[in-house]
Amino acid sequence: MKYFIMILQIGILFLFNFIGQLIQGFFSLSIPGSLIGMLLLFSLLFFKIIPLTWMQAGVDFLLKDIPFFFIPVTIGIIQYLTFFYGKGSLTILLVIVSTFIVIGVSGIVTNFILKKEVKSYD
Repeated sequence: MKYFIMILQIGILFLFNFIGQLIQGFFSLSIPGSLIGMLLLFSLLFFKIIPLTWMQAGVDFLLKDIPFFFIPVTIGIIQYLTFFYGKGSLTILLVIVSTFIVIGVSGIVTNFILKKEVKSYD
């Protein structure tokens, strides 16, 4: 039964991906359909229309194996390695800057959420 629920939850994730693809195709948007589906799912979870417990086991299963999802990207980069020749220092600079931006934004969002939770307990 546990595995059936997990497969159902992963199927729901794919359903949101499919809905995002449909929205992207119907409106001819330049935003990827997978991103649209993820934003749609996020908004439904944020507004508690869908409880997080309905998705938790499937998401945990996928997150446990997330490094495997980066293998195709790594192979793609290796195939186009000539594109990066002569641009190593620029690439390193972009990685460092973007890392600090992600850390900063994550810290700000986390701080905001924690302050909001503390106020709700008062």
